[in-house]
Amino acid sequence: MPIDNSIVHQIHKKPDGQPASLTLRDAELASSEALEQLLAGLIEAYNSKPNKAWGYFHEESGAYPFSGWLQQLVDQEQDFVRFSSQATEHLKTLMEGSNLALGGHVLFIRYRQGMTAFLVIALLHHTEGVTVTDELDVAAARHLDLSSLNMAARINLTEWKQNASAKNYISFIRGRSGKRVSDYFRDFIGCVEGSNPEEDTNTLLQAFSDYVGEASLEPELVKDKAKAMSSYVNSQSRAGEQVALEELSGVIDEEHPRAFYDYIRNKDYGLNPEMPADKRAINNFMRYYGKADGLSISFESHLLGERVEYDESEDALVIRHPPKGLVQQLRNKRR
Repeated sequence: MPIDNSIVHQIHKKPDGQPASLTLRDAELASSEALEQLLAGLIEAYNSKPNKAWGYFHEESGAYPFSGWLQQLVDQEQDFVRFSSQATEHLKTLMEGSNLALGGHVLFIRYRQGMTAFLVIALLHHTEGVTVTDELDVAAARHLDLSSLNMAARINLTEWKQNASAKNYISFIRGRSGKRVSDYFRDFIGCVEGSNPEEDTNTLLQAFSDYVGEASLEPELVKDKAKAMSSYVNSQSRAGEQVALEELSGVIDEEHPRAFYDYIRNKDYGLNPEMPADKRAINNFMRYYGKADGLSISFESHLLGERVEYDESEDALVIRHPPKGLVQQLRNKRR
């Protein structure tokens, strides 16, 4: 992933209501192997986050100035250092309105992946660790903690500039249910939430169920198509890419690659040709899960009717060839 520009600034703020302060870098970061490793680790951590939202820019205004500064950068009306400094100052102002906000290092990287240009912005913190020195001593070592990344956004600059009607060119990590701590970061970007990945994925799964149901396919063939869909969606999610419905259609049915895509278009499910997917919704679709009264059961959907059967008249679940570890525990318990 070639890096075009990168810089890091620092916001000093504790979650105690006190004013924040800035340390701004006055030059871009030099290219280095360490920087490339940081970008690779950051993208991997970002892609693995399940709680992302997608959207597009608010119309530029005094409340949402970020897109205007970014436009000036893309149009080469200002340089990367000035752009990132303005943006960091704006982020600091918004953070001061949130008592719970914690400062950190604000990293900006503009990079390319194939023919697509991206800008990623992340608020990073250090964590304490240990290392073994060249002298074989054990010593304290500080490093950036990408595993706890919870404030970051990625903007598809190519999609933004080339598709005026696009609604999914921004993604950002959304606070978990019930937490509004990170709302200021969304407002800093000036993002209007467009697609809801969970809702869109559930709509896609409903369309798939309708499609295979109307086609009256054999259960084994339905299972194969479901696995192909799940594999494709999960691979796109791991790569941080959206699901292209036309491409997915070809994955589901290689002999008739447009059949599922045309079905979705004709039935008007309201899905965009490209959509973010919710990996958890896909995984839940591929599994049966239940938990109550101290009993937890989970199994892949294709096992129903094979190793797992449900007797509705007896309200009983029959499991054949249970896991060997479970069997051994049960035998030990009876002794």
